[in-house]
Amino acid sequence: MTMAEFLRPAEWLNREAGPRYVQLRRRLEEAIESGLLAPNSSLPPEREIADLTELSRVTVRKAIHELVRKGAVVQVQGSGSFVREREEKVEQSLSHLTSFTEDMRRRGMETESQWLERGVFMPSPEEVVALGLPAGESVSRIYRLRTAGGRPMALERAALPLDILPNPLEVTTSLYAVLERGGVRPNRAIQKISAKNLAETEAELLDVPVGAAGLSIQRTSYLDSGRVAEFTQSIYRGDAYDFVAELRLSN
Repeated sequence: MTMAEFLRPAEWLNREAGPRYVQLRRRLEEAIESGLLAPNSSLPPEREIADLTELSRVTVRKAIHELVRKGAVVQVQGSGSFVREREEKVEQSLSHLTSFTEDMRRRGMETESQWLERGVFMPSPEEVVALGLPAGESVSRIYRLRTAGGRPMALERAALPLDILPNPLEVTTSLYAVLERGGVRPNRAIQKISAKNLAETEAELLDVPVGAAGLSIQRTSYLDSGRVAEFTQSIYRGDAYDFVAELRLSN
């Protein structure tokens, strides 16, 4: 089937199916998912789409803008709109407490960190509560952009009590490797996962469009004694991760 045939309005356009730009966006998404519009291929020009669909160019432009916002299409000034090449997602287990470095190395991927913050700071109110800190106590905090295989994957901000991590500058790759050497590696954690749309700074660092889907993860990790050792707030690219958990029938 050609794109001209696929975009015939009689096949998909319905007055009662919502805004026309939304219907067109969905139709173009179907073309991308089916492979009719292959990765790195160009979309037909706005004028051509408007002629084929019998929609206004304003409607067409709005539909394409939505595809750009969702990360399915990238626009190159002077060249047109192109289907973004899909990158393989990483499956992350929710059943095991591992570090980002350990996860990526198991997949044969080299990791790097772009440091955004690393040192000893006064804690935020959220960190005070999560770590159970006494008044006036400082924290070790590391905040970095995590990449794997040269691809931005996550923003990770971790806060730890000073007696758990006295010198945050020791962390060059894996935080958990440093904690393990000190005999204070956590052995369990509670994670809270929620969806969010990425703000401008987050999107720029993760190399995705502003407003793209992301995953916000808060993790509180514990030592054998039950003491909180780490409070981490991370933002993952929604197009890079699938989180997987094994469920069993409860007795």
